[in-house]
Amino acid sequence: MKQQNRFQDENLLLSNFYQEVWAVCPSCAKKAMATVNYETKIARLFCTSCGYNKETTTEIKIGTIEVAANLYFQAELLLQAPFKNEIFWALNDKHLDYLERYIAATIREHKDRTGFTLLEKLPKFYHEAKNRESLLKIITKLKSK
Repeated sequence: MKQQNRFQDENLLLSNFYQEVWAVCPSCAKKAMATVNYETKIARLFCTSCGYNKETTTEIKIGTIEVAANLYFQAELLLQAPFKNEIFWALNDKHLDYLERYIAATIREHKDRTGFTLLEKLPKFYHEAKNRESLLKIITKLKSK
C-alpha cells in the first residue's frame, strides 16, 4: 500500500514571502537577491556573482506600498518555469519548499480558510493530482538554481 503524504495548510499569505526574493540579475543574468525592509522603507537588489548592487525606497507619493522585493526593481523572478500554457513560479527557496510540500501531498488538510491564503489563490493547475509528477520535476530543477 502506498504511504499517504500529509500536508497541513499553514494559512500563509503570498506576502509572507515578499521580503526576500530570488531574482535574475539585470547585469549578469545570474542569481540576485532582492530584499525589502518595510520598517526602514528600503529595498535592495544584490548579485553575489557580479556585485551588482542597487538600493531604492519603497515610499511613493501616497505613502508606502508592500510588494515582493523584486518588483521595486522590475527584476525577473529566478524561480519560474513554463508548465503547459502556464508559468510555475516561486519567490524564494522557502516559498518553493512550501509549494513542494503541498504539491507532493496526497492528503491536504485545510482549516480556518479565509479565502486569502497563498494556497487558496493558486491557479487550478497547482492543485490537480494529474500535474503532481510534472510539477515536482520542475521544482527539482528550480532547486538547482
